[in-house]
Amino acid sequence: MRAQARTAECAGWDGLMTSEHHGGFPDYVPNPLQLAGWLLEATERIWAGPCPLLLPLYADSHVAEQVAWLAARFPERVGLGVAVGGLAQDFEMAGLDYAERGGRFAEALPRLAAALRGEAEGPLSQDPAVAATRAAPVPVVSAAQGPKAVARAAAAQVGVLFDSMQTPTRMRELSDAYVDAGGKGARIAIRRVWIGAPPSAEVAEQMDFYRSYAPSGAQDHWGDGQQMIAAERADDVAEGLIRVAWDGGCDAFNLRLHVKGVEAARVDDQIARVGEELLPLLRRAL
Repeated sequence: MRAQARTAECAGWDGLMTSEHHGGFPDYVPNPLQLAGWLLEATERIWAGPCPLLLPLYADSHVAEQVAWLAARFPERVGLGVAVGGLAQDFEMAGLDYAERGGRFAEALPRLAAALRGEAEGPLSQDPAVAATRAAPVPVVSAAQGPKAVARAAAAQVGVLFDSMQTPTRMRELSDAYVDAGGKGARIAIRRVWIGAPPSAEVAEQMDFYRSYAPSGAQDHWGDGQQMIAAERADDVAEGLIRVAWDGGCDAFNLRLHVKGVEAARVDDQIARVGEELLPLLRRAL
């Protein structure tokens, strides 16, 4: 991952996101904040951050302190994304009630967001790194799959990160609801991309795995496809992404290349190709 971070930086990527699951969940890590620090230490310019970190598993005050200290070490290179969590195993391993995750998240998000823009209260406000975020706020986004989630994000003054399987139609509904609620942050679409012949079998297997545990309500807005954009030419991949941004009301992308069963060398090649061939086209269009 450190080597791939350097490849991404050389290829012109903007940032790196590390996603959290536990118990050996494929293509995820149990310590996304720590991993983000490793990637920042291995690079010079690119930003990094846990996204999403499963906020209900932690005390939000401690998350704020740890993120703020990382941002103090790497100024203007740290971001944070948080999520409620959708896998019961993650909560069972922590000895927490899975059914209580929504309430815990709703209480923690506004406190965490406030702390990372320098508005902490109580003892947390005395932490020097947290206090420093008043002059240098840490960007925060919240994973959002429904109207209540985007309204909550808007109220907390954070951006939104949409589900990787959501259709552009659903993302447009949520994006509009977010803006109507006063949201001014980033609206991020997640899409798998591939230049050349894609690893279709591996992607299909991973999508089946996601469907095995995702709530039916979320799957209602997934559509029939894998939501992967692949083509032989970077121009065609860019065209597909631009259409997603336009139809979905999004202004940023989390582009995913990792797939269980695909060897690292192929991912390395895609990191370089997407960065060098696709991202300049996408930046100009957006």
